[in-house]
Amino acid sequence: MKPDGGPAGLMTRRRFIRISGSVAGLAALGAGFARPGRASPLFHEWRGVALGADASLRIYHPDAAEAGRMIADALAEVRRLERVFSLYDEASALSRLNREGELADPPQELVELLATSARYARATGGAFDPTVQPLWALYAKHFGMADADPNGPPPAAIGSARAKCGYQRVTVDAGKVAFAQSGMALTLNGIAQGYITDRVAELLRARGVTHTLVDMGETLALDAHPAGRPWSIGIKDPRAEDRLLATLALDNQAVATSGGYGTEFDAAGRFNHIFDPATGLCAGRYLSVSVVAPTATCADALSTAFSVMPVERAVCVLKEVGATRACFVLMDGSMIEHSA
Repeated sequence: MKPDGGPAGLMTRRRFIRISGSVAGLAALGAGFARPGRASPLFHEWRGVALGADASLRIYHPDAAEAGRMIADALAEVRRLERVFSLYDEASALSRLNREGELADPPQELVELLATSARYARATGGAFDPTVQPLWALYAKHFGMADADPNGPPPAAIGSARAKCGYQRVTVDAGKVAFAQSGMALTLNGIAQGYITDRVAELLRARGVTHTLVDMGETLALDAHPAGRPWSIGIKDPRAEDRLLATLALDNQAVATSGGYGTEFDAAGRFNHIFDPATGLCAGRYLSVSVVAPTATCADALSTAFSVMPVERAVCVLKEVGATRACFVLMDGSMIEHSA
């Protein structure tokens, strides 16, 4: 699972997905919006950051003023949800929970996402586990030292951090969220971007928006491209960002990609931000994993979990939860694709 490391430079997320052929000819404006080019006069775009990840909205709408209002409303929703899930914000609900070990009257969205996280944790046999934040803290502290052992934290320290993990030891209900042990902490970095993407998409669909791409850290296509074809989403080669390994066709589907090299603790790249909850070690099976699913929440959680799972186990989970496709980029740069 990928924890959130706070505002330090370690959490600058490298994006692995490129959207191809969608809104050519857009020129950025100072307010974060973009002016549609002649080839796509009905596209209206915003680019920025959400939960520490690059984010964008590409709305297809005939009324520029109304599109601007919908973008503003969507961003207000993003900011509201960040105040629930962010570890950058010390006043967020998640930060307060981690600091105090319990949270009375938690926001409904936190309860909902923690319940969803527990479902994916069970479905993946614990490979997805939002309680791995103590492992992040351990590795960040270790590699933050000037004389850090390049072989990583000692096994005893990893074992101690793992003892503070375990999604089964988080009590979640409408009245309170609580940890069973002191020193536990949650991160929702492996699922919250997908969840926020879905919430923004729901808001836009309720306003009648179609033929639109929402990316709040993960990408979701609302309907097909206005040209009448699916959206073309390219998976970048983790070793050469200008090269695509595959192109995915999306129509009312979402895609998420996870890769350990997006945030590395050491210069050699041996240690990264995705942890295997079973061992406390960093992910090293694949360069990246991409998952296509009906929701961005599902795609986000599975791409995280699959990063530490054998392909055979991951494919079984893919079918069980209703996701449709997974692409595994192996350490030698080759790619394995599976469809449900």
